[in-house]
Amino acid sequence: MQYTKEQILEVLDTVKDPEIPVLSLVDLGVITELIISDTNVVSVTITPTFSGCPAMDTMKKQLEEALLAKGIEHTPVKVSFETPWSSDLLTEKGRAAIKKFGLAPPPMLGNHQPDIDILEQIACPHCDSMNTEMKSMFGPTLCRSLHYCHNCLQAFEQFKPLG
Repeated sequence: MQYTKEQILEVLDTVKDPEIPVLSLVDLGVITELIISDTNVVSVTITPTFSGCPAMDTMKKQLEEALLAKGIEHTPVKVSFETPWSSDLLTEKGRAAIKKFGLAPPPMLGNHQPDIDILEQIACPHCDSMNTEMKSMFGPTLCRSLHYCHNCLQAFEQFKPLG
């Protein structure tokens, strides 16, 4: 039986981001290439959200383990910087999971590059207020910034937009 991309994506969807465990790597949009050969061997390419992402080795290992657990023959997962990752690759399901986790999802950028206004005008993931303030562009990881909501008085992180 020849695998379909949908079947493989279903398996890969079980692998969660090590830093945001409610978000699958499929919904994060880091799986940038999926090839199934004529001989049913699966090749997966992932692109990091940031070039220095410390979770890449963990992601690779977990993706390979998920394929192996289902008996799917595969080549080692490849990391590529050829096509840069964009926060626009997050699925709607992924954006909802990020918000439910307590992080502000990044805005859709389209063809625009993020600027300081986009970073500062963020809705609070707890109360949806726009009465927020960026406290630091640098959060606990490269892909997050720190914010504060003046309505619900909660600190929160934003998953940074990247175009």
